[in-house]
Order: sequence, then structure tokens, then C-alpha cells
Amino acid sequence: MFRLLIVVFVIVSFVFLLSFCSQSNRPAGRNVEIKQMLELQLDSLDKKIGLKLLKSIHEGNKDSIRVAFVESRQAYKKTEWFVEYYAPLGAKELNGAALPEIEIEENKVLPPKGFQVIEEYIYPNVDLSDKEELIGEVKAMQSILGRAKTILESTELSDAHIFNACKQEVFRIIALGITGFDTPIAQTGIQESVISLGSVIEVLNHFGENKNLSRLAAGAIKELKFNNDFNTFDRMGFIVNYANPITTEITQWQKNLRLELIEGSGGLNSTASTLFEPAAFNINYFSTNKEGWMTKEKADLGKRLFSEPTLTGSNRTCKSCHNPALAFTDGLTKSAALIPGTFVKRNAPTLMYAGFQHAQFYDMRSPTLENQAMDVIANKDEMHGSVEEAAKKLSKSENYMKQFKAAFSTMENNELKPRFVMIALASYIRSLSPFNSRFDQYMRGDKGQLSQEEKKGFNLFMGKAKCGTCHFMPLFNGTAPPVFSSTEGEVLGVPVSPGVGKIDPDSGRYLRTKIEQLKYAFKTPTLRNVSKTAPYMHNGAFKTLEQVIDFYDQGGGAGLGIKLEFQTLPSNPLNLSPIEKKEIVAFLKTLTDK
Repeated sequence: MFRLLIVVFVIVSFVFLLSFCSQSNRPAGRNVEIKQMLELQLDSLDKKIGLKLLKSIHEGNKDSIRVAFVESRQAYKKTEWFVEYYAPLGAKELNGAALPEIEIEENKVLPPKGFQVIEEYIYPNVDLSDKEELIGEVKAMQSILGRAKTILESTELSDAHIFNACKQEVFRIIALGITGFDTPIAQTGIQESVISLGSVIEVLNHFGENKNLSRLAAGAIKELKFNNDFNTFDRMGFIVNYANPITTEITQWQKNLRLELIEGSGGLNSTASTLFEPAAFNINYFSTNKEGWMTKEKADLGKRLFSEPTLTGSNRTCKSCHNPALAFTDGLTKSAALIPGTFVKRNAPTLMYAGFQHAQFYDMRSPTLENQAMDVIANKDEMHGSVEEAAKKLSKSENYMKQFKAAFSTMENNELKPRFVMIALASYIRSLSPFNSRFDQYMRGDKGQLSQEEKKGFNLFMGKAKCGTCHFMPLFNGTAPPVFSSTEGEVLGVPVSPGVGKIDPDSGRYLRTKIEQLKYAFKTPTLRNVSKTAPYMHNGAFKTLEQVIDFYDQGGGAGLGIKLEFQTLPSNPLNLSPIEKKEIVAFLKTLTDK
């Protein structure tokens, strides 16, 4: 009996041990597996940078340096979906533009870091004249990468966030990867997009089999490999035939899996299947507080106020300088001031799509549309009015008060506060974003909207001409995708008139900041409806789109002989042919709203 008990005990113990081992050897949860995969990939990237790239620089072997750099970038692209989404500050330091980071409020100018800085040492020719400085740049990247590893260690990856991050990475490929933004000199962004997309699919495969997504991704990767020449790659065909269907399939899969749709991670709505849907953007993301969120009631009220002379006490209204027929510009070189025969110092910018910016005015001095409205109304040369006085006058109108009460539920004691006037005007401007141009309709599947010439123009705009690296798609302004959390300005070297090697005296952002790097810097405006908004630039120097393209083709101010230490526009000629310039103009005209 005792022996029998021992035998039973041994058998039970053996079964328990087998069960325990079986459980311990079961595959970990998919999110844990994805995290483990990322840990290995970040370690691999660290080794590529720290061992191979750094070692080759120490040895001074120029061929090895370039090979190690390319391999390091490719290793980063495997992790980019995670780093960009979960560690955006680190991503900006690792792979941001090779331009200084300027903190206006603290009056600080921080030098750029990362791959694009190192790229300038390696392309077009390897330059080891500042070898120690180059070594310092590589070591700085190792430090940044260490922070990304720490973030990964402390982050619990959720299914919904993983899907969002993957979809955002495909958006990033569309808007930044294939445009050359990531690799402005080496121009290897198309080849790298193969790795970025492959990494996204590898991650999503942890959620099960999706034959349609696998088929689309295989087709996209084949297309990226088939013609990866930077100047001739068919970007429009790639986006319409592959990228848009991929993000649509990812969105649908997320719904099928009943994963929550996460808002608040950027300017796009979480429900957006592509960048080109009519309601892809969350306009309220660009407002600083909930009270300023746009509603139909606020926008309707703002539209009425836009033509209301009560704001100034004169016959001048917002409409005086922002004519709807001219995409809310006035067609003048510089806008007319209050005193007849005089003018303000700058051109009136379009208000179309102005709501999708984090800075207003050419010099970016105003952070919100509400501040902009107050500034313009108070400006003695523009409207010379008072928002406070306007609120008092409007409160005496029963009709207006009824409309204000309908728009603002927070209104108390029949008190029309000045900020309600500004919010209403801002809401109207935020509503000026129809996204119904021929370009938009083509990108949504209506293949009859664009000609071959116009499609070639788009490919040039996003490629060889480098327009899309500053005028980011699909807003075509300086608000950077795929999160759309910041708006950029540029130093172009705008002359007093076409072809003249003399800088316009308006020093732009420098007037208020006194930061040298911002001398002659101006906000990058939208190119939507650009065919209606001539003349161009802050000073109205260029009368036609052809003149603007010639200016960029020459290398901006530098191409005219204007010496600017901090010009951000590449100074090398684009070498566009007359036919290519004509094609770009043809494309720009497709951005006119119907």
C-alpha cells in the first residue's frame, strides 16, 4: 500500500511537472512578444550605431562608414513605428530635420542631432575633417537611444495603441518617407519605406492572419522595390493603389477586433481610414481649450461677424482684406491700411485651412486664431477697433444676443464676454476647410479627376522638386504629419522682386524674437487654393506661380546671390526642366476647392 502511494505520488508529481513546464513554455501574450521583438531590434540598432558606425569612423574607412550608416538607418526603420508613437521627442532627436530646435519662450537655440546631421558628413562625400565632432554626434545618438529603451521597458503596449502606431507609421511613409524628408541628401527614403512597412506588417501579424492586408502589403513592397529611383518613383500611384487601401484595411481590422478607437493622439481622427477623407482631421485638436471647439452655431455666428462693421466702428470688416472669391485674400501685393492710399507691411494670407496651424500670421506671433482676431481688430493700421467695445455694442442687439446664447451655453446673466466674439470668428475660420478639390476627389478614388500632366506634377512636387518636405501633404502647409502637433516656418531668402539679388527688408520672426536663426523666417502657408491667392510670399513679390517655382528651382535667396547664414531652404538648384515646372503648376491648380 505504501509503495502504491509512492507510485501515485510520483505519477501525480510528474503530471504536475509536465503541466507546469507546458504552461511555462507556452508562447507569451502577443503584446509581450512584440515588446521582446522591439527590445531585440533596439539592441541591434544600438550595436549598429555603437559598434559598426562608430568603429568605422574611428578607423576612417569611408566605404565602411557609408555602409554602417545605411545599415543603422535601416535598423532604426524597423523600430520607427514604436519610437515615433511612444517616444516622439526621442524620435525627433534621432531622425528629425538637421535644423536647430528653437525654444522661443526660453530664447534658446538647441543644435540638431541624429541621423540627418550625420548624413551631412557622409553625403554626397564622406567628410572626416571634423572627425571628433562626428564621433560626438554618434555618441549622442546612443544616449538618445538609451532613453527610448527605458521608455519601452516602462511601457505596457495595448492592442489599440499598437494598431494606432502602425497606421500612423504608414501615414508617415506617405507624407515623409517617400518624399525625401527623412533622407534629404542620400534620398534613400523609398528603399527604407520597404523596411518600415515590413515592420508594421510583422507587428500586426501577431494579431492573426489577414490575407487582404498581407496581399496589399506584398504589392506595396514590390512597388517600392520595382522602381526606387527617387526622381521617377510614382508616389501618387503608390498612395492610391497601395497605401490608402492598407490604412483602410488596418482601420477595418481594428474595428473587427473591437479595439477601442483612441482620440487625442494628434490632429487626425482615430476613425480616419486615410489621410484624404473629408473628415480625416479633428479640427478641435488645434484649439487650445474646449470652449473654443467649433460648432455649427459658433461658425454661423462667426460668419455673420466676419462682415460686421461694429467690430471697428467704421465701414471696414474682416471681409475687406479677406475676400471669399479670392480664397479669403485680397489680391494685393500688400493689404490696404485704414488711411486711404497707405498699406500694411505684408500680404493678406488666405484664411482657408488656417485652422490647421499652431501659429498665425506670417511671423507666427499668435498661437491661436482667437488671438489673431483680437490682434487684427486692435491693430491701428488694420481695423483699429476694440473687442471689448464691440461686445458691448453687440449685446444691445436682441438678434445677436439670441445667436450668442445659442452658440455659448456658458453665457451667464446675459453677459456677452469679449472672448465669445473672438471664439465665434475663430470658429468660422476653422470651418473654412472643405477638402473638396479635384486632388481630394482623386485621392478618394475618382480616377477621372486628374490628367497625366497633373499626376506627374504631384510626383515632382513630392519628389524631385522637394516641395512636399515643407508643404506637408495633405494640408500642404507647415503643420508636420503624421501627428500634426507643430507648425513650421522657413528662411527662404525672399527678394524684393523676382530675380533680384536683394533680400526683402522685412526680417519676419526676428522682429519679435531677436533670435538670429529666425531672421527672415516666415510661416509656411497652405498651398490649397493657391491658384486664387496671388501675389505670393509675405511681400507679394511674385505675381505668378511660375515665378515662385523659378525662385525655388534656383535655390531660393542663395541662388540669387543673397548671403543668408541660416537659410533653411536647400541652396542647391533643383534642375527642373520647363516641362517639369509646367507640370508642377498644373498640379497646384488641382488644389482649388470646388
